[in-house]
Amino acid sequence: MDRRKSLKALLVGTVATGVLLDACNTADKKAAENKAVTTDNGINRMKEEAAHEKEVNATTFFTPHEMATITILADIIIPKDDVSGSASDAKVPDFIEFIVKDMPKHQVPMRGGLRWLDMQCLTHYKNSFAECNKQQQMEIIDAIAYPKKAKPEMKSGVSFFNLMRNLTATGFYTSEIGGKDVGYMGNVPNQWNGVPADVLKQYNLAYTDKELKECISF
Repeated sequence: MDRRKSLKALLVGTVATGVLLDACNTADKKAAENKAVTTDNGINRMKEEAAHEKEVNATTFFTPHEMATITILADIIIPKDDVSGSASDAKVPDFIEFIVKDMPKHQVPMRGGLRWLDMQCLTHYKNSFAECNKQQQMEIIDAIAYPKKAKPEMKSGVSFFNLMRNLTATGFYTSEIGGKDVGYMGNVPNQWNGVPADVLKQYNLAYTDKELKECISF
């Protein structure tokens, strides 16, 4: 129901009750049409969101070689440690694949950056980045990971690695693994034990015996 139109109609007194009821029914129908649905991964989405997600997931952007490179880069940026899994454990490469399809502005910078990385490695090591050994991979990463230290000719690589790092961090820290890594607990029930004693003292206040007995639990 269009609230503005309905209010205007009520004010001028020209709309019959039946018209208003019909408008409400239309709103109810639209609300029913927009009812959330559960997607294949068990997440509730609005119908249009679910349709968009299905459309995005129906296509593949990165090649297997590009995905292998992205996986290596993501795990260099956020490796596995004693606290949590790596970026690939958190399915960051899948997240990046989704993002570049959902936000096409990232497609050229990502694909171009991956190509730049391979060309640099082919020039220096005669292999693509994914085929280089760990030492060689870290040598090229060290050359682009620190913008203030990078050489001018590495500008394109620096720009790409900044984007890759941002996408990796976003994907990781919005995952279940990333949430646990920072100790995020979400909305959980707790017990409020009242205003701290030092704050009460600061304002010359105190709980009564009744309040302590009935409302506060220490």
